[in-house]
Amino acid sequence: MFIQIIGVGKLKEKYLVLGIQEYAKRLTPYIKFQMVEVADERAPDTLSEAEVSIVKEREGERILAHIKSEAHVVALAIGGQLWSSEELAAEIDKLGTYGTSHVVFVIGGSHGLSDAVLRRAQQKLSFGRMTLPHQLMRLVLTEQVYRAVKINRGEPYHK
Repeated sequence: MFIQIIGVGKLKEKYLVLGIQEYAKRLTPYIKFQMVEVADERAPDTLSEAEVSIVKEREGERILAHIKSEAHVVALAIGGQLWSSEELAAEIDKLGTYGTSHVVFVIGGSHGLSDAVLRRAQQKLSFGRMTLPHQLMRLVLTEQVYRAVKINRGEPYHK
């Protein structure tokens, strides 16, 4: 199984980088894991709707350039499905067994994901109605992937 997380923007906060590195190291015996950062589009704080759309399109092009045609794409989106950790584990297991062994999770930038990325995604996943910084979401998602792998292997993991 190969799981990628593609996120917009470079992580600068050391605690997030260290947390992701720790979970990536824990995943090494079980799966191939890769975190991909694509550049965010430089833009002023206040944008028109048209300008936001352009930013998302440009970031979306960068995201799509990293997604292989055979990959199963799960976009993180506010309107996506809510899964428990066990449901995420079951979905990953099902994909690995019956679908594809290459799964890509996509986390957009501060303005979200482009329509093109959302159309490319086979599934949309939400971590709830609360807004989380997209940088923090990378760490949370990496931990949940690790948890899913441990669940699927029937191995203990802290609760």
